[in-house]
Amino acid sequence: MQAMNDESPLPAPAPARKRMALFRAGEGVALDHETMPFEGIDAATMAGLGRIMASGPKAADASHTTILFQSGGEDGVSLSHAWFKTGFISPRHSHNADCIYYILAGEARFGSARLGPGDGIFVPADQAYVLEVGDAGCELLEFRNAAQFNIHFKGNDEAHWEKVAQSYTRHMPQWEAEIPPSQR
Repeated sequence: MQAMNDESPLPAPAPARKRMALFRAGEGVALDHETMPFEGIDAATMAGLGRIMASGPKAADASHTTILFQSGGEDGVSLSHAWFKTGFISPRHSHNADCIYYILAGEARFGSARLGPGDGIFVPADQAYVLEVGDAGCELLEFRNAAQFNIHFKGNDEAHWEKVAQSYTRHMPQWEAEIPPSQR
């Protein structure tokens, strides 16, 4: 029999109950360097990013990503909408979270796979890839198994940085008037 003054451990508190959460059009927040920190930045990457920005005053307009929903931290989830304009090519990079990309409109190439509306691709955490967008631009949804994630630049050589900069220079004049492919 246990004495009355013996202290027994208190039961662990119950985890917070998850609840439904609504999100609405127009309430998303822009993805930026705070919400998706850059990693793998070395002198070559800085030079490559500088080359892209030097391709013209509208280089930053090549893509627009909006976080539609985030819940939790590293163990949470997130949903983003991304619009990549005609001719967008990403540097080779990875993220520290799994991601499913679902193409809404337009066309994109991940490696040798060409994806159009209704197609998708699963990219596991830390898998490096390059995204190349076709002549109609591309809109997609990004589903991630984390509310917070990074972008890690890796394996970009001079030839790839030059290819990205040339594509930006070639396509930038039409970006100002370009509308998302889902609105055409």
